[in-house]
Amino acid sequence: MYRILNKETLAPTIKLFEIEAPVVAKKAAAGQFIILRIHDEGERIPLTIADFDRKKGTITCVFQEVGKTTKQLGTLNQGDLIKDFVGPLGLPTHIKNYGWVICVGGGVGVAPVHPIARALKQAGNEVIGIIGARSGELLFWEDKMRDACSELRVTTDDGSYARKGFVTDVLREVIEEKKDPVLCVAIGPLPMMRAVCNLTREYNLKTIVSLNSIMVDGTGMCGCCRVTVDGETKFACVDGPEFDGHLVDFDEMARRSAIYKSQEKQSLEQFNAGVTHKCSCGGEQ
Repeated sequence: MYRILNKETLAPTIKLFEIEAPVVAKKAAAGQFIILRIHDEGERIPLTIADFDRKKGTITCVFQEVGKTTKQLGTLNQGDLIKDFVGPLGLPTHIKNYGWVICVGGGVGVAPVHPIARALKQAGNEVIGIIGARSGELLFWEDKMRDACSELRVTTDDGSYARKGFVTDVLREVIEEKKDPVLCVAIGPLPMMRAVCNLTREYNLKTIVSLNSIMVDGTGMCGCCRVTVDGETKFACVDGPEFDGHLVDFDEMARRSAIYKSQEKQSLEQFNAGVTHKCSCGGEQ
């Protein structure tokens, strides 16, 4: 069992958990993720590692309450226990001194891009950070990102905070100003990552994206997280989660992401109505 040491509400529907997991924290690196299960009959879900503290033995995860399991996870409080917390999983971000790089975080993607930006800066890079959200109330970790980057630019879709516009608007400006970026790292909603890749392709700027596709076991055995990269089938859990965004088949991934929409909607409706589901093994969910 894994204890929640701290809980914060970062924005409406966005929660932060600091979880006691010393074995995971000992090996965790930027770009990796964990898979958790709330209780014995619970669904397994992946969450990207937003931060870690090896001395304290803790992992920080940030998640948005969207489906049944994340809604249920959000009802837990400091001191509560989580049944399973497996990790670190996936390949860590390849960190080296590129010269200068751009790190783009959209929405909840700000959380996983944070340790990557920090590690790149510690490796000697000049890191230009770009973060954005639909509105100011959904924006979080501006101070942490400012510390992790050499320079930070902030935008909101509706202009309710900072400048109005999309992260791609700011990204184009940065590329035009700097002229010689070596790498772009972009994490956020699927449409945002696709838009970033479409833009950086114009400039021949290598772009890394993190694909949080459907996962079950997280070890490459179930095949649920398969994605097509450069015409080849890859598993996001063991071959990723990071891939060259210019080689990802985003159309296919968008279709796969929508496969279980009706089941997810039904599960959430039942949870909101307080309906418990008895699974075939006799447990209640």
